Amino acid sequence: MPFKLEICTMEILLVAATRQEIARFVTENPMIEYLFTGVGVPATIYQLQKRLHAKKYDLVIQAGIAGTYTEDIDIGAVTLVVQDSFGDLGMEENQEFTSIFDSGFSDPNAFPFSKGWLVNRDHWFHRLNLPLVTGVTVNKVTDSPLQKKQIQQHFDPDIETMEGAACHFVCLQEHIPFLQVRSISNEAGVRDKKLWDFKGSIENLRTALDTILGSAMQLGPADFNKPHHSPDATTF
Repeated sequence: MPFKLEICTMEILLVAATRQEIARFVTENPMIEYLFTGVGVPATIYQLQKRLHAKKYDLVIQAGIAGTYTEDIDIGAVTLVVQDSFGDLGMEENQEFTSIFDSGFSDPNAFPFSKGWLVNRDHWFHRLNLPLVTGVTVNKVTDSPLQKKQIQQHFDPDIETMEGAACHFVCLQEHIPFLQVRSISNEAGVRDKKLWDFKGSIENLRTALDTILGSAMQLGPADFNKPHHSPDATTF
């Protein structure tokens, strides 16, 4: 359902790594502002930071597909990421991974982190009736059982992406309300594309974005500028 001119009542930036992930939504909603950052953490941080310094937005929505670590989330499900972290930022010795926080090289509670997590504290999205999940962001997507085991041991995430924590990192520091919306296309660690569902996950993402934009429009800009209370990291 296109929003057309009414979306202009709020300044919303819809961010995706690639146009393919939200192509149909873009066609149906040309009045929304879009940013296609490119794949990965460096591109997302640079492109998003550059745009946010050029213009003030009431809400940033990052949308895309993701892999899941849990059987509790079906392929094709659309999720909202409450907290994310950089899953491969650290050291590996003798096949053991140590994060920069566990190693003592960085304070896990230094802003914008909370216990090593980048937590979205704007809880208006609870009304959207989508599963709330924990994400982890990696620079190298792999089918390595060792890497998957390390990530599960250290982060116990629900989903994996290549850009999510970058969006959290920038928006938290710029004090801009944001959402990370992810549709599950595959099981994390499974690289056989025949087992992925690109088409279904992208279509479900489009439908969810319609709902999310509708809810955001009902709230209006003032609601996103109010302070929100949030529990500590790892608790929803």
